[in-house]
Amino acid sequence: MDASRENLNVLAADVVARVNARGATEADVLVAEGDSVAVQVRLSAVDRLSKAREKRLGLRVFFGKRSASASTSDFSNASLERLVDDTCAFAKEVAEDETSGLPGEAAMVTDVPDLDLYDPTTPTVEEEIEWAQRAERAAMGVDPRMTNSEGAECASSRGTVVLANTHGFVGAYRSSRFSLVVTPVAEDTNGQGMQQDSWYTVSRKWHTLETPEAVGTRAAERALRRLGARKVETQRVPVVFDPHIAESLLGHLSSAVSGYALYKGASFLQGCLGRSIAPAHVNIEDNGRMPGGLGSRPFDGEGVPTRKTMIVERGVLSSYLLDTYSGKKLGMASTGNASRSLGDNPSVSPTNLFLHPGGVSSEDVIRSVKQGLYVTELIGFGVNMVTGDYSRGASGFWIHDGELAYPVQEITIAGNLKQMFQDMELIGNDLEFRGSLASPTVKIREMMVGGR
Repeated sequence: MDASRENLNVLAADVVARVNARGATEADVLVAEGDSVAVQVRLSAVDRLSKAREKRLGLRVFFGKRSASASTSDFSNASLERLVDDTCAFAKEVAEDETSGLPGEAAMVTDVPDLDLYDPTTPTVEEEIEWAQRAERAAMGVDPRMTNSEGAECASSRGTVVLANTHGFVGAYRSSRFSLVVTPVAEDTNGQGMQQDSWYTVSRKWHTLETPEAVGTRAAERALRRLGARKVETQRVPVVFDPHIAESLLGHLSSAVSGYALYKGASFLQGCLGRSIAPAHVNIEDNGRMPGGLGSRPFDGEGVPTRKTMIVERGVLSSYLLDTYSGKKLGMASTGNASRSLGDNPSVSPTNLFLHPGGVSSEDVIRSVKQGLYVTELIGFGVNMVTGDYSRGASGFWIHDGELAYPVQEITIAGNLKQMFQDMELIGNDLEFRGSLASPTVKIREMMVGGR
């Protein structure tokens, strides 16, 4: 174990001991330390540069069924003493909550596997500037119609997380993240229209990022294909979500199966556990143990081991996503999905959430549509998580006789999420992880497309 992580382990255990000395019945301490660099260029000039090194400690204290949380970035002895004193005092004054408390000692992770989350590579600021400039330059060089840029950004971060509690548990892991994104602007030759789009690459490992030239070229191609966009007539047609947009459907699903939404009665999937919510070819998995995954971690924000959870299996809603608190509210065990911000109580979030790929290519999914919409961008937040009602602005391409015929914009798509999951008619085989949510191409049997 490196010296920095050992020091954080000792620090976390020391704060737990201080809380114990004040008579707390339970407590946990979360410590995070890391550094980050981000550079943004626009038209080759450096537009913004930020470099930060941060460390914070979050404390949660229980006196029976009363609890309080607080955090600090000052690790001096005097500051930690104040933090412990104040948090203990606050905890004694709040109302009791019979559901509160740490996970049981038996629920703590006993092994902390190496999930290949950390890359010690430290690109210099000059290297990050060069990568951003190369990506933007590649985008601008694709076609004379590439006339402007919203910029390119290259970023890197790495850090250590340590969690300790009054069960005697101390766990730690390191992680890193690298990314590159560029957003170029294309203009019609007649000067009548402009369109922008972007592309990005992100990874735990610096050496596995796509090249700046590949990122820039893809971004330019995406912007160019949107030129000449038009509206369409209002109609009910099949709608195909490209992979990046289909990810948003998984985001809505994760919110709907969160224990907090469910025990509050604020989910359109209320009472659906064990029932069919999608066709039998739909399988949706949350897996916090994927090596190198952008959502992977060996344990959650409470020290419970992460795991593979089938949320939807052969179309049936098979599991919720739970932390200890929401699990107790529903009479269930945690699924290892506690998410934690320093100084806050845990909540629920997915780890690596993805829709299993189907058996057809994305081209075949599009070819299955006589007349319909291929969505590449969504705008606005018109989603009611209680009812499932769904209405969002969109742009993309009109499908005619199984081909992408022309770009469209200034339209809306509307439906209901419960019906949309039931209507997942085809799933592509083009699953690619570009974040903690991932989906292949998805065809919805029918939605309302609002246009002229």
